[in-house]
Amino acid sequence: MTALAIAHRAGNSLAGLHAANALGVDVIECDVHEHRGRLEVRHLKTAGPLPFLWDRWELASASAPRLGLAELLEADRHDTTFMLDIKGRRVSAARSVARLLHESGHHRPVLVCGRWWPSVDTLAKLPFVRPVLSSRNRTELARLTRRLEAGPPVHGVSVHRSLLTREAVSGLHRHVEVVMTWPVNDLAALDAVLDIGVTGVISDEPAILSELRARQATDD
Repeated sequence: MTALAIAHRAGNSLAGLHAANALGVDVIECDVHEHRGRLEVRHLKTAGPLPFLWDRWELASASAPRLGLAELLEADRHDTTFMLDIKGRRVSAARSVARLLHESGHHRPVLVCGRWWPSVDTLAKLPFVRPVLSSRNRTELARLTRRLEAGPPVHGVSVHRSLLTREAVSGLHRHVEVVMTWPVNDLAALDAVLDIGVTGVISDEPAILSELRARQATDD
């Protein structure tokens, strides 16, 4: 299987969506948060009553406009395959996503991933959803392995690159079609993950996604 080119966080803005589609990537990922009853796509997190959004090295005003998931889906003109990374530990967010997809008539295949698997399982009940279970550390990877062995089946997994070896990838492929990894932001990392059998490359870098698309064309 040719590895999928997955644009990390590109769906968190309309500019990112259009740029990733221009590259011809296979999947566009976005981070979905439920905030005060609204589904928003953004990487930055809220800070309770404080008037800002934050990540480790970034701050933004909480009053700045935020892109909604409904707006993102409405703006798509390329039949994009989205990967919705459901944030938080509330199944209500997944239920809200399911309701939005139904009401918007979005029945094309969509990948749904997350480290909080009950949310993924909730959305996996929809026939067009392809569930992807994520793990970022060794404890989560061990739990992921047990989950795959016990079932129910899922479409794929997304595992941090630092946790993967050839043996680990081979073991995961016994249970799932797609083994994704991140971050893959330089050529050395791209060559390394492809060499051990990864079939989904999650990258922030347009140059890496373009290189992978070029290799896909050669393989075809």
